[in-house]
Amino acid sequence: MEVAGQTVGAIGAGLLVLVCAEPADTPALATKLVDKLLKLRIFSDDAGKMNRSVQDVVGGLLLVSQFTLAADVSAGNRPSFTAAAKPALGLALFSEVVRVARERHTDVAQGVFGADMQVHLVNDGPVTIPIRLR
Repeated sequence: MEVAGQTVGAIGAGLLVLVCAEPADTPALATKLVDKLLKLRIFSDDAGKMNRSVQDVVGGLLLVSQFTLAADVSAGNRPSFTAAAKPALGLALFSEVVRVARERHTDVAQGVFGADMQVHLVNDGPVTIPIRLR
């Protein structure tokens, strides 16, 4: 992941996690998210079944703040982002996700909150899973 041409976060195999904070989210929800990410069995085992976690495969977590996941396109053609947390709350919650992830996992990288980031991804699978914990 790059900001202004500089690499700010990178991992090898693992999970790219796009984190969207919403106004009702709490620090406890950040902890619940990290717990789910670390235990989610989505990596293949020797039989080719999705049966291993990011911890089992000793993979990394690349955490990226992404308010656009709260986009509402139900009316008109311009997305509304009113469902996203205000920047101060979004930063606090994203920072909590990063803090908890680093406390519980060894390979954690992050993007820069609010920055124009270029995220590079090799999607091996492809597997993309939205996680909503409320």
